[in-house]
Amino acid sequence: MKNKKLSLLAIAVITAGLFAFKPFLGGTVKGTVAPPEAGVRAWVLSATDTLKASVNQGSFEIADVKPGLYKLIIEAKPPFKNTSKDGIQVTDGGTVDVGEIKLSQ
Repeated sequence: MKNKKLSLLAIAVITAGLFAFKPFLGGTVKGTVAPPEAGVRAWVLSATDTLKASVNQGSFEIADVKPGLYKLIIEAKPPFKNTSKDGIQVTDGGTVDVGEIKLSQ
């Protein structure tokens, strides 16, 4: 009888522990670059994370971004200059579309 109660208690504790953790969904940062051939890579930076993605045909998408506040940097091909955008707020499971980023020479 005592073993049965301990077994039930152990199962209850394990079950509660499994439901205590929330799955990581991650967010996404996406946008476009003008002119399309000028962009090389897109970076998002926070105090603890740095993620990057290639710019393909003027578009980029960075997935699995932890929730938080980020700075976006677009790395450009010369003669174009790199550009940045501050204050990108990523939410858990959300998508942030930063729109079109224009690169200057």
